[in-house]
Amino acid sequence: MADPRISHIELDEATILWRNADIEQERRIAIFDLIEDNTFKPVRSFAAGHQGPYHLRLAVQDGRLALRVADEAGSELESLVLGLGRFRRPIREYFAICESYYQAIRKATAQEIETIDMARRGIHNEAAELLLERLDGKVETDFATARRLFTLICVLHIRG
Repeated sequence: MADPRISHIELDEATILWRNADIEQERRIAIFDLIEDNTFKPVRSFAAGHQGPYHLRLAVQDGRLALRVADEAGSELESLVLGLGRFRRPIREYFAICESYYQAIRKATAQEIETIDMARRGIHNEAAELLLERLDGKVETDFATARRLFTLICVLHIRG
């Protein structure tokens, strides 16, 4: 029976050099939400009869995003590599707006926090649309899953 979803996700810990408590919380929430509700159907693996659920490992290697897709037993089904050039600006903007947001929640007014959060969501949404575009023809997924995956891609880019 087909179950095209991610049941387990792993980030390459060697890629992550540093993260603060705010980023760690974002990572935990993104992973929890992703596992709870996602759509993820790697086109080649699905067509070959591997109909999920899937284990996914994300890493950044040589400036590219590597997605290792495995079955429930951990056997690799396929690896996808996406260039990250088009993500550099959204990642930079997302980090900047998140830093403003984290500072604001400690001392700004509710209206200021809401304004910054709206901008943060806007950047996040645009990046999720870009990710959907880059996965087109490789992985069928939905917007919510792409948003959560973008959060995790950002975590992999933290350099301290």
